[in-house]
Amino acid sequence: MPGFKEFLLKLHPSTSPSDIFIKPLWKEIFGCHWPSSEDKLTTLAKAGITTPTILCTGSEKLEEFKGRIPREFDTTISYNIYNAVYSVAHALHDMHSCVPGQGPFSNNMCSDFWNFKPWQLLHYMKKVHFSNKMGEEIYFDSSGNPPAMYDIVNWHLQPDGTINSMKVGRFDFRASKGQELSINISAVRWNTQYKEVPRSVCSESCGPGYRKAAWKGRPLCCFDCLPCAEGEISNTTDSNVCWQCASDQWPNERRSECVPKKIEFLSYQEVLGAILAVVAISCSITTSVVLYIFIKYRDTPITKANNRELSFLLLGGLVLSFLCSLLFIGDPQPMTCLFRQPAFGIIFVICVSCVLAKTIMVVVAFNATKPNSNLKGWLGLRVPIVIVSVSTFLQVLICAIWLLLCPPFPEKNMKLKTGIIIWHCNECSDIALWSMLGYMGLLACVSFLVAFLARKLPDSFNEAKWITFSMLVFLSVWLSFIPGYLSTQGKYTVAVEVFGIISSSAGILICIFSPKCYIILLRPEMNTREQVFRKTTGNRIG
Repeated sequence: MPGFKEFLLKLHPSTSPSDIFIKPLWKEIFGCHWPSSEDKLTTLAKAGITTPTILCTGSEKLEEFKGRIPREFDTTISYNIYNAVYSVAHALHDMHSCVPGQGPFSNNMCSDFWNFKPWQLLHYMKKVHFSNKMGEEIYFDSSGNPPAMYDIVNWHLQPDGTINSMKVGRFDFRASKGQELSINISAVRWNTQYKEVPRSVCSESCGPGYRKAAWKGRPLCCFDCLPCAEGEISNTTDSNVCWQCASDQWPNERRSECVPKKIEFLSYQEVLGAILAVVAISCSITTSVVLYIFIKYRDTPITKANNRELSFLLLGGLVLSFLCSLLFIGDPQPMTCLFRQPAFGIIFVICVSCVLAKTIMVVVAFNATKPNSNLKGWLGLRVPIVIVSVSTFLQVLICAIWLLLCPPFPEKNMKLKTGIIIWHCNECSDIALWSMLGYMGLLACVSFLVAFLARKLPDSFNEAKWITFSMLVFLSVWLSFIPGYLSTQGKYTVAVEVFGIISSSAGILICIFSPKCYIILLRPEMNTREQVFRKTTGNRIG
């Protein structure tokens, strides 16, 4: 309060003899007794005070405190009394200013200023709103409380053992939002006599990525620092809780912030995807070269003896089977997910049905050469076309039903692997997928059995033993594919299927066509009609 400190420091018993508080205060502060104007010894005896009590000399002055108010003066209470008195004064002033006929009470009456009731004064007290000499607003809320204003005080221990109270901050409810609390950290002095905030005497602070776990039965400053659980972070020091990351995010290594999850799929940019793509393209080019050789030498006996039309169709199917494996590499798109499995299934059935047709034609051709055989009418393209068409139609029907009832679609799986989004094609129906693969396996088994039974027929028409080898490789690859497909996740599942497509196609290509290419290119003297027909009774060369 302006002037209040100066007023207090000028107080003296000699200048305020009627003030009943000054003399006891003087005794409390200076440790001496202030005598009355009567006989000193008589007065002391009557007061029960015996010598040698120190008598005040009158030279004591509060100014000796060098402008500081002694601790004995509680200025907080004085300030509250100051505001209370002014609040009552403003309320009385409002009551006195009431205009008759415009009063706040019944019939617009005013209260009798010289004989008012306490509740009438309270009515005006509730509406008090003024600024004191410090410029601070004084008013009361609906509960009758003044605005919250607090001084934040720090006790400073002095070298002589005395304690001084130092104002280091303030809380003022009337300030703008966010500015209610102000603290001068540099003015705070801790018990250690240093300005730095002392460390906890029990536990170190928990950094980001950890949360506090209090010790049961111990003070709040005693706690353990527990790392945030999987999928959670904390980005503040001494956090009590951890926060869950969004579904498409994952904590960094420190678990202090959420970062986007890594997206996994079989990409052309990674080593595995690039190798499979190069192998598939190389195999398709090799198959195209073999197809060109067979077309170029289509009128040679070795080509004619092994049903060249089916060989052309089979080689074309193998080229497409190598290329269809590329649909499985790269980021999944709606169209690639929709057609990659049906394309693979239909193309492979064409290849396997061609192998089956070639095997059946070997048996038909051998038996047609027997006397009085009725199978001569089955020679030609009619039987192979029927076998390939019917076999392929059934696979097309399975795939069409699959696409109509439950078409595959791209999906981002966030639960399969921790911290990774697996971007893959959801086949939608496992029954449809395994029905397609099962039908393909059934055709391969039939081809293998027929070829195995016909492997010892005359060599001039016989490629059954090579078909047996090719189907054996084919079945081995796809039988090993099943556990590999079921035991892998993410991009490795796709890689297993791509490997199965390439290796089984390469097995058919090598086992069936490499012996013929060897004769066509390196042993042309064996590619004659005489050699082919002579082998029916001579040693077989393949």
